[in-house]
Amino acid sequence: MLSIVPFEERHADVVLALIGSIFAEYGLTFDPAGYDADLTNIETKYRKAGGDFWVLENDGCVVGTVAVVPLSSDDVEIKRVYLDASLRGRGWGRRLVEHALAWARARGHRRARLWSDVKFTRAHVMYERLGFVRTGIRDCEDLDRSREHGYEMPVPAIGTASRGEVTPGGV
Repeated sequence: MLSIVPFEERHADVVLALIGSIFAEYGLTFDPAGYDADLTNIETKYRKAGGDFWVLENDGCVVGTVAVVPLSSDDVEIKRVYLDASLRGRGWGRRLVEHALAWARARGHRRARLWSDVKFTRAHVMYERLGFVRTGIRDCEDLDRSREHGYEMPVPAIGTASRGEVTPGGV
């Protein structure tokens, strides 16, 4: 059974493996010792920064991730939205993002922002269907000198972000 659960230290190696495999799938360099080092210290980089990090589990196996970090009292950034290829196109990416939006709404945040590599075109369609608007592009300081599209949207009011398929825990 698929469920979104809070990240625990026992997930650490599997999260790195999942995200590393997705980077490889898209021809990107995964650099957990450098640009992607936030993933080696999730407790500090997310929770102690006032945010959170979740994994999507399928019978105990990590198959997706999502995180959120406050940027200000009004704004949050949704980060690390990754999903195993076998689950894409089934609504689980949407559920992960909706989970992060519900967390933000419960804490009074008004706007969500995110950045997404230009290669993740299927994710861009999902973000736009959720109501995100593309706001720009940036060049990253990663090993690949990747480019990312920026997106933002108002945090939806209760009942408008989720179709009721997942009740976010811990919000």
